[in-house]
This record gives sequence, structure tokens and C-alpha cells, in this order.
Amino acid sequence: MRFTGKQAPRTRGAKQAPRTRGAKQAPRTRGAKQAIVTGGGSGIGAALCRALDRAGAHVVCTDIDEAAAEALVSTLSPRARAARLDVTDAAAVQAVVDDVVARTGRLDLIFNNAGIVWGGDTELLTLDQWNAIIDINLRGVVHGVAAAYPQMLRQGHGHIVNTASMAGLTAAGQVTSYVATKHAVVGLSMALRSEAVPRGVGVLVVCPAAVETPILDKGAVGGFVGRDYFLQTQGGRAYDADRLARDTLRAVERNKAILVKPTVAQAQWWFARLAPGLMNRMAMRFVTGQRSRQVDRYPSDTVDTG
Repeated sequence: MRFTGKQAPRTRGAKQAPRTRGAKQAPRTRGAKQAIVTGGGSGIGAALCRALDRAGAHVVCTDIDEAAAEALVSTLSPRARAARLDVTDAAAVQAVVDDVVARTGRLDLIFNNAGIVWGGDTELLTLDQWNAIIDINLRGVVHGVAAAYPQMLRQGHGHIVNTASMAGLTAAGQVTSYVATKHAVVGLSMALRSEAVPRGVGVLVVCPAAVETPILDKGAVGGFVGRDYFLQTQGGRAYDADRLARDTLRAVERNKAILVKPTVAQAQWWFARLAPGLMNRMAMRFVTGQRSRQVDRYPSDTVDTG
């Protein structure tokens, strides 16, 4: 899918949706793609919004933090709009999709990107934390697919981009709930692609290793230190979010099935596929080392040492 081209005809009878509160009026640019990004207020989502805007797309930047979405949109062209969106609310996701279709007659791209992480020993996670990560990381993607995919089939084109992670291709402890949800997103994406592409709809799953975003410093349980955990296998350096966004748009144009970045992550993925038992033993040693350092850094009553 290219980001320029002939604009699809507007759906007959579609009514003009009310303007999103606080949004700028977008000019009608012929051929510009219509895109929705969830979790667009920061991190990878914000980088995707910037890249789409530079590519000339009309992007709706959505986030549960409406102020963050509006702040990001204020730095973009008048084509961009902001909207508050809780991806755990299926009706709200559908409403955003319906609004774009009512305004323009189509939806070209949806980026199901919103996500959270919990890091720490698995027994420390509460059921509320398990439910929250499943609701956002997995059901949020399901809601985006359920809202956008039927519309894309009706119009005969479109692209669904789901943000997963290297944690969806490999596995290590202390991010167990994150790994579970991201494996599910990879499986959902690959299965959907097998039926969608022959019908004119592309599906891409993005599986980066650590990216320089706020998520590296969030979601700690016990003595977990996310930045140290996620960066240790990348030589201490996170991948740039804007670079990942550019990679993602190129992967969409090439109709790729899966995007793994950086190069070291590709090597780890292939190694995990070729030698899963050895990879799991290495993961055991890695997690043991992480837990040892966490005990050294934090008082013993904040970390379960087993």
C-alpha cells in the first residue's frame, strides 16, 4: 500500500460526522491515506503519527490520554486530528472507525498499537494486572480488527498493522503476562493475514526489541528494572522509535507479514526457532541474573527471592 494514489469514492449516503473536540479541520487532500493510530500520544504510536503525517496521510491520533494526543497533534500538519480512545471499549473503537469512514468514505490503515507492560516475578502479579494487560494488549487489538476489517473488506483494500514485540517471538520470565499477550497478537496477525491478503487487505505485525519509549520505565513490580532488563540483550541501546515508524511504513508498502527490528533481534528470533531448548536455557540464566541484580539494588522485603 502506497501513501499516495487515487482516492476511493465516498460512500453514498454517508453523513458528515461531527468534528472531534479540539481537533483541527483537515483539508481534503486527494489521494491521502486515511489512518488511525491507537496509543498515539507517546512512544511508538507518536512516532507512527509523525511518519504518517510526513507521508501526507490524514491521521487520527488516539490515546486514552487525550491531552497527550492533542499535544502530539499540535506539532503535526492540519491533516491530523486527536481523539480520546480507550481500546478496551469495543464500541468506542468502532465509533472512531465509523467516524473516519463517515468523513472520507474509507479507512486505509489502522495501527493497533496501544499497550502496557508489567515486569516482575510472575507470582507478584495480581489478577487485576493480568486482566488489564490482556484487555489492552490483546482485546484492544481484537477490537481494532473487529471494527476495521469488515470495512476494509467492503471497500476492497486496507492495511491492519498490529504492534507486538520480540516478546511475541521469544520468551523469558519476569515479563510473563506481556509475553503471553504479544504471542497472541503475533498469532492473531499471522492467521488473519492468511485469509485477508487474498481478499485485498494487508496485515503486518511489528515485533521490535527494546525501543526508546516511556514503556521502558513503567510497569515495574517488586524490584524489576525494565530499562536494564530490556536493553541488556541490545548492548544497552534502545532502537529509535521514529526509525521504527519509518521501517513500519516501508513494510506496509512492501506488504510484509512481519517486521523484526533491530538486526540483533532478527538473529535472536532465528536462533530461537532453530534451537528452542537452548534458547530457553539461556533465558533461565538471563532471568536468574536479573533477579540477582534486583535483590542487590532493592531491600529484601520488596523482592521475593524464592
